[in-house]
Amino acid sequence: MASTTTRPLNTTAAPRAVSPRRRATTTDVLARAQGYPRMRYMGSKYALLPHLERTFAGLGGTTAVDAFSGSGVVSYLLKAQGFSVTSNDFMNFASVVARATTENSSVRLGMDLVDEICSPARDDRDFIRQTFSGIFFTPEDLAFLDSAWSHIDLMTGYERDIAISALILSAARKQPRGVFTFVGTRYVDGRRDLKLTMEEHFRERVSEYNAAVFDVGPRNRVVTGDVFDLDVACPDIAYLDPPYAPPTDDTDYMKRYHFLEGLSVYWRGVEIMPETRTQKIKKRYTPFAYKRTIESALNAVFEKFRDAGAIVLSYGSNALPGVDRVVELLSEVKPNVEVQAIEHRYSFGTHAAATRRAASEFLFIGRD
Repeated sequence: MASTTTRPLNTTAAPRAVSPRRRATTTDVLARAQGYPRMRYMGSKYALLPHLERTFAGLGGTTAVDAFSGSGVVSYLLKAQGFSVTSNDFMNFASVVARATTENSSVRLGMDLVDEICSPARDDRDFIRQTFSGIFFTPEDLAFLDSAWSHIDLMTGYERDIAISALILSAARKQPRGVFTFVGTRYVDGRRDLKLTMEEHFRERVSEYNAAVFDVGPRNRVVTGDVFDLDVACPDIAYLDPPYAPPTDDTDYMKRYHFLEGLSVYWRGVEIMPETRTQKIKKRYTPFAYKRTIESALNAVFEKFRDAGAIVLSYGSNALPGVDRVVELLSEVKPNVEVQAIEHRYSFGTHAAATRRAASEFLFIGRD
């Protein structure tokens, strides 16, 4: 029978071997990870970094998979801890940001290129200005995004990733609440981020991403795609932070961040829904977001990472299935399951009745 424990992680089984490159102290690791360029993102794990750092350090090992990378901060934490990281997400903009910060270990975007991106447009493109006029941002800010892309289209490699990441974060910071689900000024509260022009944001965000670049030795890689298509050897740690399946509402990332997803590819290869007020991109199906399919999805992803040294799952207390059922599912592949409850206030939910914002976060740690 599977066992469940609530003992501290470092009092159980001995951790796997630690890479000799891992010399940074916990304080150094957290200081670096907490300096990661911050985006207001649904389910973001910024606030949980100290808990995750302790968990990963206690498990040990040298390789890790962040299978649902989202904002990218957990991949970045694992990199700072010295793991060789494979980072995956099915949203393209999440993968661009992860390439700029986790896969990239040495390249920065020079100020000469920043000045060039901010210079007059190379061509007369106006897709963003025409498509989102009166919906998001001023005409001048929309024109800047078009113009910036006219230069970015000539770039390659990590310089391109940093430039696009800076545009993404600029748009996210300048949009009230950081989500693209509403039109109007009801959440405009006078914050500095809302007053800066898009160009001013871009220059500041480039500096943030440049400051985030560092090298600890192990090579990291970023993949864009469905977790079930991810080709990866047995990692020491498989970290899973899938979309939650709440009893009400939804966890539709495309609905909230469609503008950022489109911006990451200049809306090439995506399907806009012209009948929607905010010009949303057609969402991609994920079985993790629905009550009727979440259990089978969790079961499948646990099975996929059965041979990992440890599976670490982040999951919300307000999500389905409940804690006991998640333990049962994880125990089918990892007989020793530890559950840690962490009080946490989510960074999304725009209405006063959004009780999910005060929910707990659970960490499920499964081992053989």
